[in-house]
Amino acid sequence: MSAPRAGLTGAETGLGEDLWLEGDGVRLHAVAAGAGPPVLLLHGFPDCWYGWRAQLPALAAAGFRAVAVDLRGYNLSDRPRAVDAYRLSALVADARAAAAALGGGAPVPVVGHDWGGAVAWQLAARHPESVARLAICNAPHPDRFRALLATPAQAARSWYVGAVQVPLLPELLLGAAGRAVLLGVLGAAHRRAGAFTAVDRARYRQAFRGAWGVRAPLAYYRATARRAGESLRTGRAISRPTLVLWGEADPALLPANADGLERWVDDLRMERFPGAGHWVMADAAEAVNASLVRFLRGAG
Repeated sequence: MSAPRAGLTGAETGLGEDLWLEGDGVRLHAVAAGAGPPVLLLHGFPDCWYGWRAQLPALAAAGFRAVAVDLRGYNLSDRPRAVDAYRLSALVADARAAAAALGGGAPVPVVGHDWGGAVAWQLAARHPESVARLAICNAPHPDRFRALLATPAQAARSWYVGAVQVPLLPELLLGAAGRAVLLGVLGAAHRRAGAFTAVDRARYRQAFRGAWGVRAPLAYYRATARRAGESLRTGRAISRPTLVLWGEADPALLPANADGLERWVDDLRMERFPGAGHWVMADAAEAVNASLVRFLRGAG
């Protein structure tokens, strides 16, 4: 296990209590709000538990215990040094262990965004016994994304995946500006004025501190390139009730990523948000929260 270090906690933000969960050989930090049935929230890149800042209080007020986890490599969770430690199967094993701990062995609802959504798709496909309901925020289904990567439009939007494969060069180029670059990505991807504030920027700066606050997120993409067959297909249908919330002003993912998912999802609900970007849960927070609550209650 890594040594304790400074990072962003739920206590200091007032958004929830801090707790620790055991993943697949790593210790995962999480922030929990509310009491009642658990809901597991998985963030994306570049992010941490704080990406669910608008959902934690809303789900708690609706009677759920919302638990937002720091994925391995982020904020206060353990940061393995080996690139292969960030392979998708390890991330799925972390989520499976967290779901088991929260649900006491019973399936729990899982909500994922971006990389957290990639993990959630795979968890629901490969370990449906862990997932009661699946909600996805701007994270393409792997089989749909694989097909779209063959098109010039999506390939152009995914240019950065290839750029970070060069060993050490991205780190050298980022240098001391690494956190600023990640913060710039966050700021640019939020489309609604006020969705990413000065307070948010300061909190993310705290979460991204340390060299591996930049390197670990890059390792996700490097591990994916080494194991593309593992990450770009599920191999089976999603049997759990599924809600997809899609911000169509996403600069990295074509709106077509949300098309035709009935091919892989047995029980699908789709909601699109034309003015929202990649962080749809911040850009359209109130609408997303209302949809999540309805869905988690089994009403939508």
